[in-house]
Amino acid sequence: MISDSQSAPQLHKNEGIKTRSNYLRGTILEGLADVSTGSISADDQQLTKFHGVYQQDDRDVRANRRKHKLDKAYSFLARVGLPGGVCTPQQWITMDEVSNYCAFKTLKLTTRQAFQLHGILKGNLKYTIKSVNDALMTTLAACGDVNRNVMGTPNPFASEVHTEVQALAEKVSDHLKPQTNAYAEIWLDAEKIVSHGEDEVVEPLYGKTYLPRKFKIAFAIPPQNDVDVLTNCLGFIAIVEDGKLVGFNISVGGGMGMTHGNEKTFPRLADVIAFCTPEQVIDAAEKIVSIQRDLGDRVERAHARFKYTVEDHGADFIRAELEKRLGTKLEDPRPYKFTSMGDRYGWAEGTNGKWNLGLFIEGGRIVDLEGKPLKTGMLEIAKVHKGDFRLTGNQNVIIGNVAEEDKATIDAMVEQYGLDGYKSASGMRRSQIACVALPTCGLALAESERYLPTLVSDLEVILEEAGLQNDEIVIRSTGCPNGCGRPYLGEIGLVGKVPGKYNLYLGAGFDGERMNKLYRTSVTHQQIIDELKPILLSYAKEREEGERFGDFTIRKGYVKATTAGNSFHANIGAEA
Repeated sequence: MISDSQSAPQLHKNEGIKTRSNYLRGTILEGLADVSTGSISADDQQLTKFHGVYQQDDRDVRANRRKHKLDKAYSFLARVGLPGGVCTPQQWITMDEVSNYCAFKTLKLTTRQAFQLHGILKGNLKYTIKSVNDALMTTLAACGDVNRNVMGTPNPFASEVHTEVQALAEKVSDHLKPQTNAYAEIWLDAEKIVSHGEDEVVEPLYGKTYLPRKFKIAFAIPPQNDVDVLTNCLGFIAIVEDGKLVGFNISVGGGMGMTHGNEKTFPRLADVIAFCTPEQVIDAAEKIVSIQRDLGDRVERAHARFKYTVEDHGADFIRAELEKRLGTKLEDPRPYKFTSMGDRYGWAEGTNGKWNLGLFIEGGRIVDLEGKPLKTGMLEIAKVHKGDFRLTGNQNVIIGNVAEEDKATIDAMVEQYGLDGYKSASGMRRSQIACVALPTCGLALAESERYLPTLVSDLEVILEEAGLQNDEIVIRSTGCPNGCGRPYLGEIGLVGKVPGKYNLYLGAGFDGERMNKLYRTSVTHQQIIDELKPILLSYAKEREEGERFGDFTIRKGYVKATTAGNSFHANIGAEA
Protein backbone atom coordinates (compact mmCIF):
# COMPACT_ATOMS: atom_id res chain seq x y z
CA MET A 1 0.00 0.00 0.00
CA ILE A 2 1.34 3.47 -0.93
CA SER A 3 1.43 5.95 1.93
CA ASP A 4 0.28 9.54 1.61
CA SER A 5 3.89 10.67 1.61
CA GLN A 6 4.57 8.43 -1.40
CA SER A 7 1.51 9.36 -3.41
CA ALA A 8 1.75 11.45 -6.54
CA PRO A 9 1.70 15.21 -5.94
CA GLN A 10 -1.68 16.85 -6.31
CA LEU A 11 -2.17 18.73 -9.57
CA HIS A 12 -2.83 22.44 -9.45
CA LYS A 13 -6.54 23.26 -9.23
CA ASN A 14 -6.45 24.90 -12.68
CA GLU A 15 -5.74 21.51 -14.21
CA GLY A 16 -9.06 20.26 -12.87
CA ILE A 17 -10.88 23.35 -14.13
CA LYS A 18 -9.54 22.73 -17.62
CA THR A 19 -10.33 19.01 -17.53
CA ARG A 20 -13.93 19.59 -16.43
CA SER A 21 -14.52 22.49 -18.81
CA ASN A 22 -15.56 20.43 -21.84
CA TYR A 23 -12.87 22.08 -23.89
CA LEU A 24 -13.12 25.62 -22.50
CA ARG A 25 -16.91 25.85 -22.33
CA GLY A 26 -17.48 25.56 -18.61
CA THR A 27 -20.52 27.56 -17.56
CA ILE A 28 -19.44 30.75 -19.36
CA LEU A 29 -22.71 31.06 -21.29
CA GLU A 30 -24.75 30.74 -18.11
CA GLY A 31 -22.55 33.30 -16.36
CA LEU A 32 -22.96 35.82 -19.15
CA ALA A 33 -26.73 35.40 -18.98
CA ASP A 34 -26.86 36.09 -15.22
CA VAL A 35 -27.89 39.78 -14.95
CA SER A 36 -27.87 39.75 -11.14
CA THR A 37 -24.12 40.39 -11.05
CA GLY A 38 -21.44 41.99 -13.19
CA SER A 39 -19.07 39.09 -12.54
CA ILE A 40 -18.74 35.43 -13.47
CA SER A 41 -17.71 32.41 -11.39
CA ALA A 42 -14.12 31.84 -10.29
CA ASP A 43 -13.75 28.75 -12.49
CA ASP A 44 -15.12 30.56 -15.52
CA GLN A 45 -12.71 33.44 -14.89
CA GLN A 46 -9.91 30.97 -15.55
CA LEU A 47 -11.59 29.66 -18.70
CA THR A 48 -12.43 33.05 -20.22
CA LYS A 49 -8.69 33.78 -20.30
CA PHE A 50 -8.41 31.22 -23.10
CA HIS A 51 -11.00 33.30 -24.92
CA GLY A 52 -8.86 36.43 -24.48
CA VAL A 53 -10.94 37.84 -21.62
CA TYR A 54 -10.00 38.77 -18.04
CA GLN A 55 -12.43 39.77 -15.33
CA GLN A 56 -11.22 42.87 -13.48
CA ASP A 57 -12.56 45.65 -11.30
CA ASP A 58 -11.81 49.34 -10.92
CA ARG A 59 -9.44 49.44 -7.95
CA ASP A 60 -9.65 53.23 -7.76
CA VAL A 61 -13.18 52.90 -6.38
CA ARG A 62 -12.85 49.53 -4.64
CA ALA A 63 -12.41 50.89 -1.10
CA ASN A 64 -15.28 53.38 -1.41
CA ARG A 65 -17.62 50.73 -2.77
CA ARG A 66 -16.66 48.38 0.05
CA LYS A 67 -17.37 51.18 2.55
CA HIS A 68 -20.87 51.52 1.15
CA LYS A 69 -21.35 47.73 1.05
CA LEU A 70 -21.44 47.69 -2.74
CA ASP A 71 -20.09 44.98 -5.00
CA LYS A 72 -16.82 45.63 -6.81
CA ALA A 73 -17.05 47.68 -10.00
CA TYR A 74 -16.59 44.65 -12.24
CA SER A 75 -15.65 44.88 -15.88
CA PHE A 76 -13.67 42.86 -18.39
CA LEU A 77 -10.50 43.20 -20.40
CA ALA A 78 -10.48 41.83 -23.94
CA ARG A 79 -7.17 41.27 -25.71
CA VAL A 80 -7.16 41.17 -29.51
CA GLY A 81 -4.23 39.29 -31.00
CA LEU A 82 -2.54 40.40 -34.22
CA PRO A 83 0.30 38.11 -35.39
CA GLY A 84 3.28 40.35 -36.01
CA GLY A 85 1.14 43.35 -35.02
CA VAL A 86 -0.28 43.88 -38.53
CA CYS A 87 -3.62 45.66 -38.69
CA THR A 88 -5.64 47.02 -41.62
CA PRO A 89 -7.21 50.51 -41.53
CA GLN A 90 -10.69 48.97 -41.36
CA GLN A 91 -9.64 46.83 -38.41
CA TRP A 92 -8.34 49.94 -36.66
CA ILE A 93 -11.70 51.64 -37.28
CA THR A 94 -13.46 48.63 -35.75
CA MET A 95 -11.21 48.71 -32.69
CA ASP A 96 -11.89 52.41 -32.25
CA GLU A 97 -15.64 51.77 -32.48
CA VAL A 98 -15.72 48.95 -29.93
CA SER A 99 -13.49 50.91 -27.55
CA ASN A 100 -16.41 53.32 -27.11
CA TYR A 101 -18.29 50.49 -25.40
CA CYS A 102 -15.56 50.39 -22.74
CA ALA A 103 -15.54 52.43 -19.57
CA PHE A 104 -12.21 54.06 -20.39
CA LYS A 105 -12.90 54.71 -24.10
CA THR A 106 -9.27 54.07 -24.97
CA LEU A 107 -7.13 51.59 -26.88
CA LYS A 108 -4.10 50.05 -25.20
CA LEU A 109 -1.23 48.79 -27.34
CA THR A 110 0.40 45.88 -25.55
CA THR A 111 4.00 44.72 -25.35
CA ARG A 112 2.99 41.72 -27.48
CA GLN A 113 1.71 43.71 -30.45
CA ALA A 114 -1.93 43.29 -29.49
CA PHE A 115 -4.86 45.57 -28.67
CA GLN A 116 -6.37 45.66 -25.20
CA LEU A 117 -9.80 46.98 -24.35
CA HIS A 118 -10.42 47.84 -20.71
CA GLY A 119 -13.64 48.38 -18.84
CA ILE A 120 -16.07 46.27 -20.88
CA LEU A 121 -19.27 45.62 -18.96
CA LYS A 122 -20.50 42.04 -18.99
CA GLY A 123 -23.55 42.96 -21.04
CA ASN A 124 -21.33 44.45 -23.79
CA LEU A 125 -18.76 41.69 -23.85
CA LYS A 126 -20.35 39.43 -26.45
CA TYR A 127 -21.05 42.34 -28.83
CA THR A 128 -17.46 43.51 -28.51
CA ILE A 129 -15.95 40.12 -29.30
CA LYS A 130 -18.33 39.46 -32.17
CA SER A 131 -17.48 42.86 -33.68
CA VAL A 132 -13.79 42.07 -33.45
CA ASN A 133 -14.33 38.74 -35.19
CA ASP A 134 -16.47 40.32 -37.90
CA ALA A 135 -13.41 42.45 -38.70
CA LEU A 136 -11.31 39.27 -39.13
CA MET A 137 -9.56 39.53 -35.78
CA THR A 138 -9.90 37.34 -32.73
CA THR A 139 -9.43 37.31 -28.98
CA LEU A 140 -9.08 33.51 -28.96
CA ALA A 141 -5.84 32.39 -27.26
CA ALA A 142 -4.77 35.96 -26.53
CA CYS A 143 -4.53 34.76 -22.92
CA GLY A 144 -4.70 31.39 -21.13
CA ASP A 145 -2.54 28.25 -20.99
CA VAL A 146 -1.93 28.12 -24.74
CA ASN A 147 0.34 29.77 -27.25
CA ARG A 148 -0.46 33.47 -27.28
CA ASN A 149 -0.07 36.21 -29.89
CA VAL A 150 2.96 35.48 -32.06
CA MET A 151 5.27 38.48 -32.28
CA GLY A 152 7.30 39.58 -35.28
CA THR A 153 9.70 42.40 -36.12
CA PRO A 154 7.18 45.08 -37.12
CA ASN A 155 9.08 47.40 -39.43
CA PRO A 156 7.54 46.52 -42.80
CA PHE A 157 9.75 46.02 -45.78
CA ALA A 158 12.90 47.15 -44.00
CA SER A 159 14.42 44.27 -45.89
CA GLU A 160 13.27 41.77 -48.48
CA VAL A 161 12.74 39.05 -45.89
CA HIS A 162 10.20 40.86 -43.70
CA THR A 163 7.27 39.66 -45.78
CA GLU A 164 8.45 36.04 -45.54
CA VAL A 165 8.93 36.24 -41.79
CA GLN A 166 5.53 37.87 -41.26
CA ALA A 167 3.88 35.11 -43.27
CA LEU A 168 5.54 32.47 -41.11
CA ALA A 169 4.48 34.24 -37.91
CA GLU A 170 0.87 34.15 -39.13
CA LYS A 171 1.12 30.47 -40.08
CA VAL A 172 2.56 29.50 -36.70
CA SER A 173 -0.16 31.49 -34.95
CA ASP A 174 -2.92 29.77 -36.93
CA HIS A 175 -1.35 26.33 -36.49
CA LEU A 176 -1.20 26.61 -32.71
CA LYS A 177 -4.70 28.00 -32.13
CA PRO A 178 -7.03 25.85 -30.00
CA GLN A 179 -9.38 23.77 -32.16
CA THR A 180 -12.36 23.65 -29.79
CA ASN A 181 -15.63 25.08 -31.05
CA ALA A 182 -16.31 26.64 -27.66
CA TYR A 183 -15.23 30.13 -28.72
CA ALA A 184 -17.58 30.16 -31.71
CA GLU A 185 -20.46 28.78 -29.64
CA ILE A 186 -20.12 31.29 -26.81
CA TRP A 187 -19.27 34.49 -28.64
CA LEU A 188 -20.37 34.00 -32.26
CA ASP A 189 -23.64 32.08 -31.80
CA ALA A 190 -22.32 29.05 -33.64
CA GLU A 191 -24.20 25.79 -33.38
CA LYS A 192 -23.03 23.71 -30.44
CA ILE A 193 -21.06 20.63 -31.36
CA VAL A 194 -22.19 17.58 -29.39
CA SER A 195 -19.48 15.23 -28.25
CA HIS A 196 -19.63 11.73 -29.64
CA GLY A 197 -17.50 9.96 -27.07
CA GLU A 198 -14.29 9.83 -25.09
CA ASP A 199 -12.24 8.88 -28.11
CA GLU A 200 -13.17 12.00 -30.05
CA VAL A 201 -10.11 14.14 -30.81
CA VAL A 202 -11.03 17.77 -30.22
CA GLU A 203 -7.60 19.22 -29.41
CA PRO A 204 -4.98 17.12 -31.21
CA LEU A 205 -2.12 19.23 -29.87
CA TYR A 206 -3.33 20.54 -26.52
CA GLY A 207 -5.61 17.78 -25.22
CA LYS A 208 -8.13 18.40 -22.43
CA THR A 209 -5.67 20.15 -20.14
CA TYR A 210 -3.92 22.40 -22.70
CA LEU A 211 -0.52 23.68 -21.50
CA PRO A 212 0.68 24.01 -17.91
CA ARG A 213 1.01 27.81 -18.37
CA LYS A 214 1.02 30.46 -21.06
CA PHE A 215 3.40 30.06 -24.00
CA LYS A 216 4.97 32.87 -26.04
CA ILE A 217 6.64 32.90 -29.46
CA ALA A 218 8.45 35.67 -31.33
CA PHE A 219 10.24 36.13 -34.66
CA ALA A 220 13.16 38.54 -34.84
CA ILE A 221 15.23 39.81 -37.76
CA PRO A 222 18.71 40.95 -36.72
CA PRO A 223 20.11 43.48 -36.15
CA GLN A 224 16.79 44.64 -34.64
CA ASN A 225 15.62 42.91 -31.49
CA ASP A 226 12.48 45.01 -31.18
CA VAL A 227 10.44 42.00 -30.00
CA ASP A 228 12.86 41.07 -27.17
CA VAL A 229 13.00 37.63 -28.72
CA LEU A 230 15.02 36.03 -25.90
CA THR A 231 12.28 36.77 -23.37
CA ASN A 232 9.96 34.37 -25.20
CA CYS A 233 9.40 30.68 -24.53
CA LEU A 234 10.32 30.06 -28.15
CA GLY A 235 12.12 32.38 -30.52
CA PHE A 236 12.97 32.24 -34.20
CA ILE A 237 15.92 34.47 -35.09
CA ALA A 238 16.08 35.03 -38.84
CA ILE A 239 19.36 34.23 -40.55
CA VAL A 240 19.79 36.23 -43.74
CA GLU A 241 22.65 35.45 -46.14
CA ASP A 242 23.21 37.42 -49.34
CA GLY A 243 19.87 39.11 -48.80
CA LYS A 244 17.98 35.80 -48.65
CA LEU A 245 16.22 34.17 -45.71
CA VAL A 246 18.00 30.83 -45.25
CA GLY A 247 16.46 29.85 -41.92
CA PHE A 248 16.20 30.60 -38.22
CA ASN A 249 18.13 30.04 -35.05
CA ILE A 250 15.81 28.49 -32.47
CA SER A 251 15.85 29.88 -28.93
CA VAL A 252 14.05 28.26 -26.00
CA GLY A 253 13.28 29.02 -22.39
CA GLY A 254 12.83 32.77 -22.06
CA GLY A 255 10.37 34.38 -19.68
CA MET A 256 10.08 37.43 -17.45
CA GLY A 257 7.91 36.58 -14.45
CA MET A 258 8.99 35.96 -10.89
CA THR A 259 7.62 36.30 -7.35
CA HIS A 260 8.89 38.77 -4.77
CA GLY A 261 10.76 36.97 -1.99
CA ASN A 262 10.90 33.62 -3.80
CA GLU A 263 14.36 33.10 -5.29
CA LYS A 264 13.25 29.83 -6.85
CA THR A 265 11.43 32.05 -9.33
CA PHE A 266 13.42 34.24 -11.70
CA PRO A 267 13.33 35.83 -15.14
CA ARG A 268 15.34 34.03 -17.76
CA LEU A 269 16.66 34.69 -21.25
CA ALA A 270 16.36 31.92 -23.79
CA ASP A 271 19.13 29.56 -24.91
CA VAL A 272 19.88 29.49 -28.63
CA ILE A 273 19.98 25.76 -29.36
CA ALA A 274 19.83 25.04 -33.09
CA PHE A 275 19.18 26.20 -36.65
CA CYS A 276 16.22 25.21 -38.79
CA THR A 277 15.08 25.94 -42.33
CA PRO A 278 11.95 28.01 -43.05
CA GLU A 279 10.20 24.77 -44.05
CA GLN A 280 10.85 23.31 -40.57
CA VAL A 281 9.50 26.26 -38.58
CA ILE A 282 5.88 25.19 -38.12
CA ASP A 283 6.78 21.61 -37.22
CA ALA A 284 9.50 22.78 -34.84
CA ALA A 285 7.08 25.16 -33.12
CA GLU A 286 4.50 22.41 -32.69
CA LYS A 287 7.04 19.94 -31.33
CA ILE A 288 8.44 22.40 -28.79
CA VAL A 289 4.94 23.22 -27.61
CA SER A 290 4.34 19.47 -27.24
CA ILE A 291 7.50 19.16 -25.12
CA GLN A 292 6.16 21.75 -22.71
CA ARG A 293 2.74 20.06 -22.78
CA ASP A 294 4.31 16.75 -21.73
CA LEU A 295 7.10 17.90 -19.40
CA GLY A 296 5.89 21.17 -17.90
CA ASP A 297 5.04 21.35 -14.19
CA ARG A 298 1.31 20.92 -13.56
CA VAL A 299 1.63 20.88 -9.77
CA GLU A 300 3.35 24.16 -8.89
CA ARG A 301 2.01 26.91 -11.12
CA ALA A 302 4.83 29.31 -10.22
CA HIS A 303 7.18 26.70 -11.71
CA ALA A 304 5.05 25.84 -14.75
CA ARG A 305 6.48 28.14 -17.43
CA PHE A 306 8.61 26.61 -20.19
CA LYS A 307 11.65 28.53 -18.90
CA TYR A 308 11.71 26.26 -15.85
CA THR A 309 11.30 23.14 -17.99
CA VAL A 310 14.40 24.23 -19.94
CA GLU A 311 16.23 25.22 -16.76
CA ASP A 312 15.47 21.89 -15.06
CA HIS A 313 16.26 19.61 -18.01
CA GLY A 314 18.93 21.69 -19.75
CA ALA A 315 19.06 23.20 -23.23
CA ASP A 316 20.91 20.17 -24.66
CA PHE A 317 18.11 17.88 -23.51
CA ILE A 318 15.48 20.13 -25.11
CA ARG A 319 17.37 20.11 -28.40
CA ALA A 320 17.72 16.32 -28.33
CA GLU A 321 14.03 15.91 -27.51
CA LEU A 322 13.09 18.32 -30.30
CA GLU A 323 15.19 16.37 -32.81
CA LYS A 324 13.64 13.13 -31.60
CA ARG A 325 10.11 14.44 -32.12
CA LEU A 326 11.02 15.98 -35.48
CA GLY A 327 12.68 12.77 -36.58
CA THR A 328 15.74 14.65 -37.88
CA LYS A 329 18.94 16.26 -36.70
CA LEU A 330 19.20 20.04 -36.70
CA GLU A 331 22.20 22.19 -37.53
CA ASP A 332 24.01 24.19 -34.86
CA PRO A 333 23.03 27.88 -34.54
CA ARG A 334 24.49 30.29 -37.07
CA PRO A 335 26.11 33.65 -36.23
CA TYR A 336 23.89 36.71 -35.77
CA LYS A 337 24.13 40.09 -34.07
CA PHE A 338 21.56 42.33 -32.41
CA THR A 339 22.31 46.03 -32.01
CA SER A 340 19.17 47.44 -30.35
CA MET A 341 15.73 46.59 -29.01
CA GLY A 342 14.04 49.93 -29.58
CA ASP A 343 11.75 51.21 -32.30
CA ARG A 344 12.60 53.45 -35.20
CA TYR A 345 10.72 56.75 -35.34
CA GLY A 346 9.92 59.05 -38.23
CA TRP A 347 9.81 58.23 -41.93
CA ALA A 348 11.73 55.34 -43.48
CA GLU A 349 11.49 54.09 -47.03
CA GLY A 350 10.84 50.40 -47.53
CA THR A 351 12.30 48.15 -50.15
CA ASN A 352 8.94 48.19 -51.94
CA GLY A 353 9.16 51.94 -52.55
CA LYS A 354 6.49 52.73 -49.95
CA TRP A 355 7.10 54.73 -46.77
CA ASN A 356 6.60 53.85 -43.11
CA LEU A 357 6.11 56.35 -40.28
CA GLY A 358 7.05 55.27 -36.75
CA LEU A 359 5.02 57.06 -34.06
CA PHE A 360 5.75 57.22 -30.34
CA ILE A 361 2.73 56.34 -28.17
CA GLU A 362 3.52 56.89 -24.50
CA GLY A 363 2.60 53.81 -22.52
CA GLY A 364 0.83 52.46 -25.60
CA ARG A 365 -2.31 54.38 -24.59
CA ILE A 366 -4.41 55.67 -27.51
CA VAL A 367 -6.58 58.30 -25.85
CA ASP A 368 -7.86 61.80 -26.52
CA LEU A 369 -6.00 64.27 -24.30
CA GLU A 370 -6.32 68.03 -24.09
CA GLY A 371 -4.35 69.41 -27.01
CA LYS A 372 -3.50 65.87 -28.15
CA PRO A 373 -6.57 64.00 -29.43
CA LEU A 374 -4.56 60.88 -30.26
CA LYS A 375 -7.50 58.52 -30.52
CA THR A 376 -9.45 60.81 -32.84
CA GLY A 377 -6.32 61.40 -34.87
CA MET A 378 -5.58 57.73 -35.42
CA LEU A 379 -9.20 57.15 -36.40
CA GLU A 380 -9.12 59.95 -38.95
CA ILE A 381 -5.85 58.64 -40.37
CA ALA A 382 -7.36 55.15 -40.62
CA LYS A 383 -10.24 56.55 -42.66
CA VAL A 384 -7.89 57.81 -45.39
CA HIS A 385 -4.87 55.49 -45.07
CA LYS A 386 -4.38 53.02 -47.94
CA GLY A 387 -1.65 50.90 -46.36
CA ASP A 388 -1.60 49.19 -42.96
CA PHE A 389 -0.71 49.74 -39.32
CA ARG A 390 1.95 47.83 -37.39
CA LEU A 391 1.79 47.59 -33.61
CA THR A 392 5.25 47.25 -32.09
CA GLY A 393 6.50 45.27 -29.10
CA ASN A 394 7.44 48.59 -27.49
CA GLN A 395 3.81 49.82 -27.45
CA ASN A 396 4.20 52.10 -30.45
CA VAL A 397 2.60 52.10 -33.89
CA ILE A 398 3.89 52.33 -37.45
CA ILE A 399 1.75 53.82 -40.23
CA GLY A 400 2.90 51.41 -42.90
CA ASN A 401 3.05 51.33 -46.67
CA VAL A 402 2.34 54.96 -47.41
CA ALA A 403 2.67 56.03 -51.04
CA GLU A 404 5.00 58.95 -51.75
CA GLU A 405 2.11 61.13 -52.84
CA ASP A 406 0.25 60.48 -49.54
CA LYS A 407 3.10 61.39 -47.17
CA ALA A 408 2.21 65.06 -46.91
CA THR A 409 -1.42 64.27 -46.02
CA ILE A 410 -0.36 61.82 -43.30
CA ASP A 411 2.25 64.25 -41.97
CA ALA A 412 -0.30 67.04 -41.71
CA MET A 413 -2.75 64.82 -39.80
CA VAL A 414 -0.04 63.54 -37.46
CA GLU A 415 0.84 67.15 -36.59
CA GLN A 416 -2.80 68.26 -36.34
CA TYR A 417 -3.71 65.60 -33.78
CA GLY A 418 -0.56 65.75 -31.66
CA LEU A 419 0.79 62.41 -32.84
CA ASP A 420 4.21 63.91 -33.60
CA GLY A 421 5.56 63.48 -30.07
CA TYR A 422 8.46 61.42 -31.40
CA LYS A 423 10.03 64.67 -32.68
CA SER A 424 10.34 66.32 -29.27
CA ALA A 425 10.38 63.46 -26.74
CA SER A 426 13.67 62.73 -25.01
CA GLY A 427 15.58 59.58 -25.86
CA MET A 428 14.60 58.05 -22.52
CA ARG A 429 10.93 58.85 -23.00
CA ARG A 430 10.98 57.26 -26.46
CA SER A 431 12.63 54.16 -24.92
CA GLN A 432 10.06 53.42 -22.22
CA ILE A 433 7.62 50.57 -21.64
CA ALA A 434 4.97 50.49 -18.92
CA CYS A 435 2.40 47.83 -18.12
CA VAL A 436 -1.18 48.85 -17.31
CA ALA A 437 -1.07 48.13 -13.55
CA LEU A 438 -3.61 50.17 -11.59
CA PRO A 439 -6.51 50.71 -11.65
CA THR A 440 -7.57 47.57 -13.55
CA CYS A 441 -4.93 44.87 -13.07
CA GLY A 442 -5.73 42.71 -10.07
CA LEU A 443 -2.05 41.74 -9.66
CA ALA A 444 -0.65 45.27 -9.50
CA LEU A 445 1.17 46.23 -6.30
CA ALA A 446 1.99 49.75 -7.45
CA GLU A 447 1.36 52.18 -10.31
CA SER A 448 3.15 51.77 -13.64
CA GLU A 449 1.53 53.30 -16.73
CA ARG A 450 0.20 56.24 -14.69
CA TYR A 451 3.54 56.69 -12.90
CA LEU A 452 6.35 56.24 -15.42
CA PRO A 453 5.73 59.46 -17.43
CA THR A 454 6.03 61.47 -14.20
CA LEU A 455 9.28 59.77 -13.29
CA VAL A 456 10.69 60.32 -16.77
CA SER A 457 9.72 64.02 -16.63
CA ASP A 458 11.69 64.42 -13.41
CA LEU A 459 14.64 62.46 -14.81
CA GLU A 460 14.59 64.66 -17.93
CA VAL A 461 15.71 67.59 -15.79
CA ILE A 462 18.83 65.60 -14.94
CA LEU A 463 19.26 64.39 -18.51
CA GLU A 464 19.13 68.01 -19.73
CA GLU A 465 21.75 69.02 -17.17
CA ALA A 466 23.98 66.12 -18.24
CA GLY A 467 23.49 66.62 -21.97
CA LEU A 468 21.82 63.21 -22.27
CA GLN A 469 18.39 64.33 -23.43
CA ASN A 470 18.76 62.62 -26.80
CA ASP A 471 20.39 59.42 -25.52
CA GLU A 472 18.28 56.29 -25.77
CA ILE A 473 18.36 54.92 -22.24
CA VAL A 474 15.89 52.04 -21.94
CA ILE A 475 13.58 52.45 -18.94
CA ARG A 476 10.80 49.99 -18.15
CA SER A 477 8.24 49.75 -15.40
CA THR A 478 5.78 47.16 -14.13
CA GLY A 479 3.37 47.27 -11.22
CA CYS A 480 4.31 43.77 -10.04
CA PRO A 481 7.10 41.22 -10.55
CA ASN A 482 5.23 39.25 -13.25
CA GLY A 483 7.08 41.36 -15.77
CA CYS A 484 4.49 42.21 -18.44
CA GLY A 485 6.51 45.31 -19.33
CA ARG A 486 9.71 43.23 -19.56
CA PRO A 487 11.36 45.35 -16.83
CA TYR A 488 14.29 42.97 -16.39
CA LEU A 489 15.58 44.06 -19.80
CA GLY A 490 15.48 47.75 -18.87
CA GLU A 491 18.79 49.53 -18.49
CA ILE A 492 16.71 51.09 -15.74
CA GLY A 493 14.01 48.73 -14.49
CA LEU A 494 11.26 49.44 -11.96
CA VAL A 495 9.13 46.72 -10.38
CA GLY A 496 6.29 47.60 -8.03
CA LYS A 497 6.71 46.41 -4.44
CA VAL A 498 3.93 48.23 -2.56
CA PRO A 499 2.00 51.41 -3.39
CA GLY A 500 4.56 54.15 -4.02
CA LYS A 501 7.62 51.90 -3.71
CA TYR A 502 9.63 50.03 -6.35
CA ASN A 503 12.60 47.76 -6.70
CA LEU A 504 15.19 49.51 -8.87
CA TYR A 505 17.23 47.46 -11.34
CA LEU A 506 20.24 48.48 -13.45
CA GLY A 507 22.54 46.95 -16.02
CA ALA A 508 20.56 45.35 -18.85
CA GLY A 509 22.10 45.14 -22.29
CA PHE A 510 20.91 47.53 -24.98
CA ASP A 511 20.64 44.62 -27.40
CA GLY A 512 18.26 42.61 -25.21
CA GLU A 513 20.82 39.88 -24.52
CA ARG A 514 21.59 40.61 -20.84
CA MET A 515 19.16 41.11 -17.96
CA ASN A 516 19.61 43.71 -15.27
CA LYS A 517 20.35 43.31 -11.54
CA LEU A 518 18.66 44.57 -8.38
CA TYR A 519 20.30 47.83 -7.27
CA ARG A 520 17.94 49.15 -4.58
CA THR A 521 14.82 47.69 -3.02
CA SER A 522 11.59 49.40 -1.95
CA VAL A 523 12.54 52.93 -3.01
CA THR A 524 10.17 55.88 -3.30
CA HIS A 525 9.92 58.30 -6.21
CA GLN A 526 12.34 60.78 -4.63
CA GLN A 527 14.76 58.01 -3.70
CA ILE A 528 14.75 56.78 -7.31
CA ILE A 529 15.65 60.31 -8.45
CA ASP A 530 18.35 60.62 -5.78
CA GLU A 531 19.86 57.24 -6.69
CA LEU A 532 19.87 57.77 -10.44
CA LYS A 533 21.06 61.40 -10.55
CA PRO A 534 24.74 60.82 -9.66
CA ILE A 535 24.88 57.74 -11.89
CA LEU A 536 23.48 59.62 -14.89
CA LEU A 537 25.82 62.58 -14.31
CA SER A 538 28.76 60.23 -13.99
CA TYR A 539 27.71 58.42 -17.17
CA ALA A 540 27.70 61.69 -19.08
CA LYS A 541 31.26 62.50 -17.98
CA GLU A 542 32.95 59.10 -17.82
CA ARG A 543 31.39 56.88 -20.49
CA GLU A 544 33.57 55.38 -23.15
CA GLU A 545 33.00 55.85 -26.86
CA GLY A 546 29.70 54.20 -27.81
CA GLU A 547 29.17 52.82 -24.29
CA ARG A 548 25.55 52.24 -23.35
CA PHE A 549 24.13 53.13 -19.95
CA GLY A 550 23.56 49.52 -18.89
CA ASP A 551 27.12 48.57 -19.79
CA PHE A 552 28.42 51.62 -17.92
CA THR A 553 26.65 50.68 -14.68
CA ILE A 554 28.35 47.30 -14.77
CA ARG A 555 31.81 48.62 -15.69
CA LYS A 556 31.68 51.16 -12.85
CA GLY A 557 30.53 48.55 -10.33
CA TYR A 558 27.05 49.80 -9.52
CA VAL A 559 25.77 46.27 -10.20
CA LYS A 560 27.21 42.94 -11.25
CA ALA A 561 26.30 41.50 -14.63
CA THR A 562 23.52 38.92 -14.69
CA THR A 563 25.02 36.07 -16.68
CA ALA A 564 22.06 33.67 -16.47
CA GLY A 565 18.53 33.53 -15.11
CA ASN A 566 19.55 31.32 -12.21
CA SER A 567 22.06 34.00 -11.14
CA PHE A 568 19.52 36.82 -11.29
CA HIS A 569 19.23 36.91 -7.49
CA ALA A 570 22.98 36.40 -6.91
CA ASN A 571 25.77 38.95 -6.45
CA ILE A 572 23.46 41.71 -5.29
CA GLY A 573 25.17 44.57 -3.49
CA ALA A 574 24.84 44.85 0.28
CA GLU A 575 23.13 48.24 0.00
CA ALA A 576 20.29 46.89 -2.10
